[in-house]
Amino acid sequence: MADEFLESLLATPGTSGFEQDVQEVVRDFSRGFAHSVDTDVHGNLIAAVNPEGGRRILLDAHCDQIGLIVRHIDDKGFIRVSAVGGWDMQILLGQKMLVHTTGGSIPGVIARKPIHLLNETERKTVPKIHDLWIDIGSASADETSALVDIGDSVTPQPSLTKLMNGRISGVAMDDRTGIWVIMTALKMISEQSPKAAVFAVSAVQEEIGLRGAQTSAYNVNPEVAIAVDVTHATDCPGIDQNQFGNIRIGGGPVVVRGANANPRVVDLLLKTAARHDIDVQINALGRPASNDGAAIQVSRGGCAAGLVTLPNRYMHSPVEVVAESDLEQSARLLAQFCLAVGEDTSFIP
Repeated sequence: MADEFLESLLATPGTSGFEQDVQEVVRDFSRGFAHSVDTDVHGNLIAAVNPEGGRRILLDAHCDQIGLIVRHIDDKGFIRVSAVGGWDMQILLGQKMLVHTTGGSIPGVIARKPIHLLNETERKTVPKIHDLWIDIGSASADETSALVDIGDSVTPQPSLTKLMNGRISGVAMDDRTGIWVIMTALKMISEQSPKAAVFAVSAVQEEIGLRGAQTSAYNVNPEVAIAVDVTHATDCPGIDQNQFGNIRIGGGPVVVRGANANPRVVDLLLKTAARHDIDVQINALGRPASNDGAAIQVSRGGCAAGLVTLPNRYMHSPVEVVAESDLEQSARLLAQFCLAVGEDTSFIP
């Protein structure tokens, strides 16, 4: 698969607060089929099909990725940063990075002292974010300051590696794959005759507190909503399936049951999957999700929320792994779900 739209999404960096370039990729794609494409003051992009339809359905995924932000340039010209989103510091060591400036993206590397120079205590200690620095090859603070401003964003260099069995690996699978799913689903819906109004939102600032979902859900005011994000695949070493469930890469989209999922929405998702021969997996969640679904469910007077998640190995790293088949089946599931919603469809639990 790995079509041009997905490749463009994965090649375009954008941390929370710096999502504009990603939204342009989404806008360019959705203009070809959406009846309207708008951007709100927060930066959320809302593409709609049949916006005057009777029932209002929201499909949500977030476009921001975790990254870093420039906090200080030291007297040697090295760049000091703070985290944007949840990083494992050990993952950051040795990464190739891009510093995104007004003059363009500047390559750099992030590291610490070589192992030969670490004392015994340092070798056993995970560094803090303030211990790390980005080296762009600059010779002085003045040289760095002429190119880099405080507040510039930093991301790992984008990548897309095709693995065996239709697996792909790269940066920002969380949640550019979700963007691909909801916008591809919206395109499928546009080729049919939906009774409902369907709004696909590329939401900003999920990684720093589900902020774009709060504002976009308030504005769209849906009756039913499906949030699409990645979830932890548990089919790799070191993960206890007794604790986290059995979620397999390539096993199909994951439908979540529990506190953050309206039972009628779950039922319709599962019936839709069975009707259209779409393999799905079930996951359980006894609390609000740590994704946009939590904010959307309680927007305004609340809505009938559902969660469809994509199995992802090595989340919040530059080498996240997903299966192309899971993305394709997720898009089909969402499209058929939306087409199944009619005036008499009840979401009252």
